[in-house]
Amino acid sequence: MSPSNGIPQLTVSVVVYHLDLPVLRQCLQSLLLSVQYAASQHKLSRLDLHVVDNGDNADALRSLLTELELDDATVKSVAHLYLAQGNIGFGNAHNLVIHQSAEQLETPADNDLYLILNPDVFLEQNTLAEGIDWLSQHAESVAVAPSIKDGNGGTASACKRYPSVLDFLLRGFAPAPLKKLFRRRLSRYDMEDLPRDRPTPDIPVISGCFMLFRHIALMQLQGFDPRYFLYFEDFDLAIRAHRLGTVTYLPSMVITHLGGNSARKGLRHIGMFVRSGVYFFSTHGWRWT
Repeated sequence: MSPSNGIPQLTVSVVVYHLDLPVLRQCLQSLLLSVQYAASQHKLSRLDLHVVDNGDNADALRSLLTELELDDATVKSVAHLYLAQGNIGFGNAHNLVIHQSAEQLETPADNDLYLILNPDVFLEQNTLAEGIDWLSQHAESVAVAPSIKDGNGGTASACKRYPSVLDFLLRGFAPAPLKKLFRRRLSRYDMEDLPRDRPTPDIPVISGCFMLFRHIALMQLQGFDPRYFLYFEDFDLAIRAHRLGTVTYLPSMVITHLGGNSARKGLRHIGMFVRSGVYFFSTHGWRWT
């Protein structure tokens, strides 16, 4: 897939359900600026951007992709729109692109990359260049996780230790006073003890809002487990990635994520969270406390 000059190519998939057009526009513009910066440093040769419509947003998404300034002298960029014909779930929507790359594209080169990106994530200009540099120099890393700003002047964690049921109950549903009592435990679960001045390998779990993979590794893993509709699919994918190498926290690779909390999204989302959690622990092992 990479050209003969050996400069990596990047495939990106973004799944959209509830469309927030200004936020998505800012997300994609930040992606393009980061791509163009990496290309100007001769670290990237091509962008294949795939937006998957999991809702009823086709016309707005077509207009947005048309208005994006994809043409740039530094890098070849192509955008594609997929219509999922209804909400097929987060992982399955990304799999439309991941599986197409496995079935229709030539085998990616070892240095080609794949970015799983949420539509409410903004990249710094050098975000991709930092990730590309690390992966090009560390063959043992199959994926990297960024440092995350939360959009309100704070930080969030892209890295987690293997969770217990108690961790999830506290993290997702406990009232603030109870969370305060378990602050040290939750801090450990969120790996807030990680150094911020150097990379850390062997991260058990990374957030699905921004997962920068070696493309060939993601194809070997066959993407997300289709049995997850929503929640925990990123945990499962990260754990399976350790079969192929290490997953690395790269604090120099910075993003902003506007994300939310499942407990604030109503009973239907809480039900999906619980069902996915049961499947996750049944697959990878129960840990209660």
